Amino acid sequence: MKIEDFFPKEGEKPLETLKEGGGMCSILRTVACIGDSLSSGEHESFEMGEKGYHDYFDYSWGQFMARDAGITVHNMSRGGMTAKDFDIFARENGFFDDKYKANAYIIALGVNDVSRIIAGELEMGDLSDIDPAEWAHNKPTFAGYYARIIAKFQDASPEAKFFLMTIPDSETDEKRAALYKKHRELLYDMAKLFKNCYVLDFYKYAPVYDKKFKEMFFLGGHMNAAGYRLTALMTETYIDWIIRNNYQDFARVAFMNKRYHNA
Repeated sequence: MKIEDFFPKEGEKPLETLKEGGGMCSILRTVACIGDSLSSGEHESFEMGEKGYHDYFDYSWGQFMARDAGITVHNMSRGGMTAKDFDIFARENGFFDDKYKANAYIIALGVNDVSRIIAGELEMGDLSDIDPAEWAHNKPTFAGYYARIIAKFQDASPEAKFFLMTIPDSETDEKRAALYKKHRELLYDMAKLFKNCYVLDFYKYAPVYDKKFKEMFFLGGHMNAAGYRLTALMTETYIDWIIRNNYQDFARVAFMNKRYHNA
């Protein structure tokens, strides 16, 4: 064993070496995955000329992480989910209740929101749409709805860590590609605005989801089992990299949601 293997390495990129077993991600004993179909292990069926969409949570990247890292992962996701719709969905399922308190929340929302922006049904917005003192006053934009999710879970679990996932780069039209970049910029702004927030920058560091990638890891418009497994490896590897580069930020995770503290 070399203790240096656990030190941050100068110039190391977040996804330079994929980790089996979760690495330091495993210190986060409970994790909540907030997202849409791509967080739900959704698979597309195709029979008699008809498509079907099925959320198979056991194949979600969150549950692959749970098995790999030996942690508990709550799927707070559903096919078609948007930041706007999440609040009602979460309240209907009791996700703000104490039994769902987590050490970390991974938010992977934006693909469906971008589609609504393109359709003229929603605006991306920016930090000016957010009221840090009262989330209920946020404006009805993607920025306002997304910030509300962070704020409400920070109310429920004040010491939890938040990992905001950007949308991976892909072969798409110029309008959507530009919105994916704006989405990425907004998440970096959010990470500065809220405490305990970090960006999982898949747009920059994940492979480009090009034709070759999709031939291997997609089944129709959604991932196949191998694609969700790969996403789990990338997510836990990125979180491991964040922890190894910010050990002091994570020194007290064992006290999260406990009656004792270490000030």
